[in-house]
Amino acid sequence: MRLLIGLLLGITLVTPATAQKKKPSAFDVEAKEYLGTPQSEASSKRGLEYLAKRQQADGHWKTKSYDADPAVSGLCTLAFLAAGHQPGRGKYGAVLTRAVDYLVEHVQKNGLVHNDGSAGPPMYGHGFATLALAELYGMTGRADLRPKLENAISLIVATQNKEGGWRYQPQVQDADISVSTAQIVALRAAHNAGIKVPPDTVKNAVIYLQKCWNKNDGGFAYQANSGGSGPARTSAAVLCLYLCGEQDTKECKGGIEYLRKHPFKTDEWAWREHLFYSYYYGTQAMYQVGGDDWKNWFTMVRERLIKSQQADGRWEDGPGDEYATAMAVLALQVPAGLLPIYQK
Repeated sequence: MRLLIGLLLGITLVTPATAQKKKPSAFDVEAKEYLGTPQSEASSKRGLEYLAKRQQADGHWKTKSYDADPAVSGLCTLAFLAAGHQPGRGKYGAVLTRAVDYLVEHVQKNGLVHNDGSAGPPMYGHGFATLALAELYGMTGRADLRPKLENAISLIVATQNKEGGWRYQPQVQDADISVSTAQIVALRAAHNAGIKVPPDTVKNAVIYLQKCWNKNDGGFAYQANSGGSGPARTSAAVLCLYLCGEQDTKECKGGIEYLRKHPFKTDEWAWREHLFYSYYYGTQAMYQVGGDDWKNWFTMVRERLIKSQQADGRWEDGPGDEYATAMAVLALQVPAGLLPIYQK
C-alpha cells in the first residue's frame, strides 16, 4: 500500500532503482501508444454531433427507459470533454455549459447527484456524474463546482460498507464490483483535481476489489467471494487497481492474464453481455497496461466501433443509443489522453 498512500498524499516515492533508470518522456509514450486514425476521429465527431442534437433543453440526456439518469448525462458530458471541448468555448461550449448546470443543480444536500425521475440505481448515476464533475473541475477550475464535488465525494466516503465497497443505494449495506468501481474512478478523479480523499477509503476499496478476485482463474467476480469471473468487470477492476497504484499486486496481474486468456475473438459472448461497458472499461484498462495488450485491444475496438456506427452518428446498445454513443466516443478518445483520468 506504500505507493497508494504516496499517491494520495501527493508524494513522489523515489528508490535507487527508479532514480537511476531513465523513463521515456510523455511525448515518447503518447506517440507510441496513440493509435487513433483519421477515420476514428471522424467517427468520434459524428458521435458528438448526434449527442449534441439529443441533449434536452435543461441540459440533460435521456436514453431509452432512462429519462433522467445522472449516469447518462455524466457520460455524455465526459464524451465532449474527452474530445477536447470545454464549457463556454468553441463549437460545443453551450452544450457543455447546459450540461454542467444540470449536474450542479442535481447535487442534493446530502451530496447525492440524483434526479427524482431517474429509473436507474442511484449510486451508478452518482459515480459517473461525480466523475464528470471532477473532470470538469480539474479542467476548468470553476469555483462553484468545488463545494458540489466535495459533497458528492463525501457521500461516497460515507456510504462505503464494511467490506470496502458500494451498492445500488446510498446506504451502508452490501456491495458489488460494478457500482464500486464507478465510485473508485470518481474518487481518483477528485484526487487528481485537488479534492481531499481519505486514504482509508481508498485502502478499503482496494481490499474489496481483492476480495472479488478469483485466484483460480485470475478474473473478478460480481461480489466478494461469490465466484464467476467476467471480462467486463475484470477490466473495471484492473483499471481501478492501476488508478490506486496497485498494478504490481497478484490480483491486478492475475486480472490482466485473465483478459489475455479471454479475448474478444474467442469469448465474444461474454464481452457482449455488457458490450459498451466492456468497450469503456476494457479500453481504459488496456491503455494502462500498454504494450501489445493495448495495441491489440484498441485496434480491434477501434475498427469494431467505426464499422458499427450508424449513418446518423449513433451507436446502438440495449440500455439506449445515447448511452452507447457516449461510451463509444469515450473509448475512441482514450489514447488522446485529454481527460486527466485517462492519463498514466
